[in-house]
Amino acid sequence: MRECISIHVGQAGVQIGNSCWELYCLEHGIHPDGQIISDTTLRGGDDSFNTFFYESWTGKHVPRAVFVDLEPTVVDEVRTGTYSQLFHPSNLITGKEPAYNIYARGHYTTGKEIVDLVLDRIQHLAETCNDLQGFLIFHSFGGGTGSGFTSLLMEKLSDKYGKKTKLEFAICSDPFDPVIFEPYNSILATHATLEHSDCAFMVDNEAIYDICRRNLGIENPTFTSMNRLIGQVVSYITDSHRFGGALNVDLNEIHSNLVTNPRLHFPLVTYAPFTSAARICYEQLTVRQITNACLKPANQMLKCDPQHGKCMACCMLYRGDVKCMDVCTTIATIKTERSIQFVDRRRTNFKYGINSKPPTVVPGGDLVKVPRAVCMLSNTTAIAEVFARINDKFDRLYAKRSRVHCYVDEGMVEDEFLEARKDLAALAREYEEAGRDSV
Repeated sequence: MRECISIHVGQAGVQIGNSCWELYCLEHGIHPDGQIISDTTLRGGDDSFNTFFYESWTGKHVPRAVFVDLEPTVVDEVRTGTYSQLFHPSNLITGKEPAYNIYARGHYTTGKEIVDLVLDRIQHLAETCNDLQGFLIFHSFGGGTGSGFTSLLMEKLSDKYGKKTKLEFAICSDPFDPVIFEPYNSILATHATLEHSDCAFMVDNEAIYDICRRNLGIENPTFTSMNRLIGQVVSYITDSHRFGGALNVDLNEIHSNLVTNPRLHFPLVTYAPFTSAARICYEQLTVRQITNACLKPANQMLKCDPQHGKCMACCMLYRGDVKCMDVCTTIATIKTERSIQFVDRRRTNFKYGINSKPPTVVPGGDLVKVPRAVCMLSNTTAIAEVFARINDKFDRLYAKRSRVHCYVDEGMVEDEFLEARKDLAALAREYEEAGRDSV
């Protein structure tokens, strides 16, 4: 059993966690109170879902998850929501004072007050595991808790759990982020977590908002709508642990195939089909059609142009009624037509996984049930555009030394800004060098 512990940090991490566990429960036939639905045909006798849940002595299935925020509002929504009886009450942790969107408060002062309690609850969950594979960490780069406390926690996890895999699911900067400290927080968090994270799947609100409006026809997308799209992607990335199957690709395989350079570990996430109920009757949804849709920027969860970069590695994760022969034929066509430009033309690093479990959607939600779908993870040098945006916003804010005192007053040394900025500039150069064709 290769158990994973999920850690949901800050407002964004907690709200994404709500959507993820809602979907996991639907996929595995688990009631909101943690009891298994009696119809075992939902699982076909497969208990692989216990990598994400553990069974209490009363038969209740409890998520291997910790929710933490420095102020109680968002976690209180979990405590009083539909799934309030699902989670262990001690794993819903809140502080007494918010981070006020300041990285330094989450990392150096307010966050330090509760980090030992969080580590204690993580240790309790680790003791329920037979073979802990690693941690899934959900947060934002822009918030004070999501950036500062996550950075502190990941340092502690590296010290305590050594080589255990740590995967991030992070909301990154977008042009309309209202948080004035966001450029500082993003630079500092990316720098601080770079050496502690094995792989980081970034999404941004602008890209998801556009998908909701353009692909799903939602005039005014809510955070619930947007977070459920993120939950859908997380489900595909983690389904190899939660379902049995000969052609599954587990998290270690995804990491080892996608990440060819330890620092260049930010894959671009794309999903298809994003189709509304009004349009689904006009679609064929063949393996080739949904795969080709994943090559289009309209289905990306992050704003960048793949045509401005080259791919180092690619992983296609299929769900539902998908035949291996159709996948092989489709990938061969992509290679022949060079629909994806690889760094090394002689070595097209493709990995794929197939899970026969049909895609699940939330009843009454925005996504419509389909017979098959795919999530593409591509480690492309085009992701450097995202870091260029972060760097530019940081430079414009730091040039005026705007609000720097808010960080220094919390015990942070100002040189840390310059060190983080230098590190991200080096990261951008490494992506540029990786994009040079070796042929």
